[in-house]
Amino acid sequence: MQFSIGIEYALHCLIYMVNSPAGKSIGIKDLATYQGVSETYLSKVYTKLRKSGIVKSIPGVNGGYELARSPEEITFWDVVEAVEGSSPFFQCAEIRQKELLLDKEELPDSYTKCPCLIKVVMLEAEEEMRQYLRGKTLAWLRESVENKLPADHLQAMNDWFKG
Repeated sequence: MQFSIGIEYALHCLIYMVNSPAGKSIGIKDLATYQGVSETYLSKVYTKLRKSGIVKSIPGVNGGYELARSPEEITFWDVVEAVEGSSPFFQCAEIRQKELLLDKEELPDSYTKCPCLIKVVMLEAEEEMRQYLRGKTLAWLRESVENKLPADHLQAMNDWFKG
């Protein structure tokens, strides 16, 4: 399992939107230029974020995107699910049902009819990751970033997006 680069693009670019005043949108071109990423790919990522209700599109000459919810309500998992989709990472094909020596008449139902133990473990692990990522929000990310960057850099970054 590997997350696409879209997750990184989304989270990095969403950070810049956290301090943006209500009603002030940020354009894809500005986000892509500032971050040094592909504008075309970022547009596709933001389309997914919009469809998931993380950002909203502001039409017009000065249009762009703004957060659709507060940063405290947008979790890492929300972003992962928006960009990657909601299908489970592990797909069990029930290959145990195809074992060469499998005689379903001889084996107990506790083996042949119960959930595959491999599937159970993998889905439990996925749920642990999901819960962890639900505990990390854009507000947490922004605060963590602000605590690491010098104040003058933060000011320059905020000024750049204010245009």
